[in-house]
Amino acid sequence: MKARKITESVSLLGAVDWDRRFFDALIPIPDGTSYNSYLIKGSEKIALLDTVEPAFIETLLSQLNDIPSIDYVISHHAEQDHSGSLPQIMEKYPHARLLTSIKGKGMLMDLMPLQEDRIQTVQDGETISLGDKTLEFIYTPWVHWPETMVTYLREEKILFACDFFGSHLATSDLYATDESRVYGAARLYYAQIMMPFRGPIQKNLEKIALYQTSFIAPSHGPVYNRPEMILSAYREWASDKVMNIVILPYVSMHGSVKKMVDHLVGALAEKGVTVHQFDLTTADLGRLASTLVDAATLVIGTSVVLNAPHPHVFHAAHLVNILRPKLKYAAVIGSFGWGGKAIEDPSVFLPNLKIERLPSVLCRGIPHEDDFKALDTLAATIASKHAELGLK
Repeated sequence: MKARKITESVSLLGAVDWDRRFFDALIPIPDGTSYNSYLIKGSEKIALLDTVEPAFIETLLSQLNDIPSIDYVISHHAEQDHSGSLPQIMEKYPHARLLTSIKGKGMLMDLMPLQEDRIQTVQDGETISLGDKTLEFIYTPWVHWPETMVTYLREEKILFACDFFGSHLATSDLYATDESRVYGAARLYYAQIMMPFRGPIQKNLEKIALYQTSFIAPSHGPVYNRPEMILSAYREWASDKVMNIVILPYVSMHGSVKKMVDHLVGALAEKGVTVHQFDLTTADLGRLASTLVDAATLVIGTSVVLNAPHPHVFHAAHLVNILRPKLKYAAVIGSFGWGGKAIEDPSVFLPNLKIERLPSVLCRGIPHEDDFKALDTLAATIASKHAELGLK
């Protein structure tokens, strides 16, 4: 795809990766992604903001064919999908200076061959002039690495946000015109990448709020020409607010746990509680992560394998544990044959989460009448807890 103008002085470069389906060999990205680079032409100097995944370097170089010189190359984030092509770009433009945060310099040099004397660190709030254009650098640590920063183009009111506000979405649209589709992709992106850092994100949102923005230009997905759409979404996702939702991932080896899940889902639905259930033998863990963004309660359903939770449950619980969603409550339901002690406490699965443990419901073999009554009691407890939080 050719370079496309956002304004007369700012162009979107980079590549659309239509076929990629996993990120970091872990994260499902069902709609592909993009690697966005931006070119800013001032009256005196030119800046290139970020590069692309190394596999797409030829695409970026072709877009730069008619750009004989670049003065500054700005690296917001050291991860290779943005920085991996820096060596080739710095070779093409031997007089360019590479600008990055203080922590970013060391991380870039750890990850790729770069000449240290060509790297210039910038401070939080520092500015550089391109002549008639002014770039201000804003540190945004832990969005989602410790060295991350963003750049604000004062005259155009454009925020170049790198991973902040991104979406894994392959699209030919320059702008986020299909807002419902972009919202879903951005929420999935937030859940998989940003959710563990809600505290820093809240602080960085406060910093960004000091700047008027006409556009937010992330490094993945389309440009936001209506910035409030993604800003309001992030404020909600990163807040402490939860919703009247239960997430129920489960594994059922012989059907007993499935019977328990079906009964509990029905009991919760009767009490007005929304449930998202996931069979972990087939579930998309990315979608599971997305539903965790604002859920109030997690109920884990598991069979027992050799006196331990099923391995799929361990896997999903580990994901929840490292994503650190703002859950308030958790419980375990399950079936066992000869030993169920190891599965009864959800805090064992989720040591990183500050949650209130609700009573577990465990049965030996298939569930019986008393077990279904216990599930009804659990549903009533969850509904009551949610009501106490004012959730409807």
